[in-house]
Amino acid sequence: MSEITTELVKELRDATGISVMQCKRALEEAGGDMDKALAILKKTSSDIASKKKDRELKDGRVMVKSNDNKSVLVALQCETDFVAKNEDFTNLLEKITDKALTEGIEKTKEGVKELIDPVIQKTGENIGLGEIYELEGKIIGNYVHNNKIAVIVSLEGGNQELAKDIAMHMTAMKPEYIQASDIDTNAKKTMREVFEQEVVKIDKPEEIKKKMLEGKISTYFKER
Repeated sequence: MSEITTELVKELRDATGISVMQCKRALEEAGGDMDKALAILKKTSSDIASKKKDRELKDGRVMVKSNDNKSVLVALQCETDFVAKNEDFTNLLEKITDKALTEGIEKTKEGVKELIDPVIQKTGENIGLGEIYELEGKIIGNYVHNNKIAVIVSLEGGNQELAKDIAMHMTAMKPEYIQASDIDTNAKKTMREVFEQEVVKIDKPEEIKKKMLEGKISTYFKER
């Protein structure tokens, strides 16, 4: 068995970010073998993550990264605002976002557990990957608000400044629809019935009431 020196413990801690005591215990169990100690810590991280997986994720943050023709949006969830601001958590989110941008979101999803588990061990909270999107195009803009809300926009015309302005507007307004064709038929039918009940009580000619009805419906969905 190799001697468990302070330098060896520090080396393992620098490599993993795990606490000194956990690193020391792993090295003792591994007989001073660094590779075995790393494997022990990895298994421990997985075991801890498994025990915490049912705990509710109430907080988190989002990040967007872009290159010349693609943007990715990643949401990472945790239990508390305290961990959402933690450096280990924010570094993890950046690492996942970089991976999504360079390797694609499907490959990122496949390997994300190995990235998340050690941070669960360090923070003591459940952490999970939330929504993850990628958008390609020649003109892409994005906006992130308080690290909690993010929007990516791709345009066929215009410029990046316009795309960013639209992303900011969408962040503020939270539209339910992008274009008229996105509106669900049942939603249209329901609102028509609601506004018909309002218009029928108005003392106006039928032709005017019909225009008023269409105007109300149009205004309602434009605001969404």
